[in-house]
Amino acid sequence: MTDIDTPCSRGRGRPQTRSDDETRHLIAQAAVQEFLTHGYAGACIDDVAKGAGVSKKTLYRLIPTKADLFRASVTDRIARFMQDADEAMVDTVDVADALERYLTELGNLTLSSDTIAMLRLSIAEADRFPELASSFYFDAVSAAKGVLVKFIERQCALGVLNLEQPATAADMLRGMMVMEPQRAYMMTGAPLPTPDEIANRARQCVRIFLRGCMVATKS
Repeated sequence: MTDIDTPCSRGRGRPQTRSDDETRHLIAQAAVQEFLTHGYAGACIDDVAKGAGVSKKTLYRLIPTKADLFRASVTDRIARFMQDADEAMVDTVDVADALERYLTELGNLTLSSDTIAMLRLSIAEADRFPELASSFYFDAVSAAKGVLVKFIERQCALGVLNLEQPATAADMLRGMMVMEPQRAYMMTGAPLPTPDEIANRARQCVRIFLRGCMVATKS
């Protein structure tokens, strides 16, 4: 546990405390805004600490370097997605419903302006700081894909789906969901889809996907 670093005058009682995980979350949120405002090289760790309401000592104890800070800003958001995705796909009987819920969560994550801004930043800084792009790929893209691959593999083992390469199929399904809206926003300034449009796109993607790989049931 770590003491709250924001000054607080209290007459009696023990000081409030919060867990290190809660503090990391606050730091990660502040780090995202700092990176998006000033870029990676221009980001000031002192300002991140101020934005999170923690001391520099606490920040450096939990997240020692700027590279770690960037990684935390990525993994904080993906951790919440992973939790939601796992809940959507665990012990689910209806494959179409599970895939639709996963793609909807994926769309809400990847088709947000902040996520795309962080992607742009990692690409723009890739020549000087290649670890940023690598971190974004492995900690976000690859981690999110892993949930879907695991689910598809399980459905194949149960005889519900028939796919020779579940990982490749997962790539195709994810690309169908997010690639075009993301590119249109990044390259032409097209508006990002609304939550309703994301949900509708997820339904369409699942319908197309399952028509190609769902095992026909015997009547």
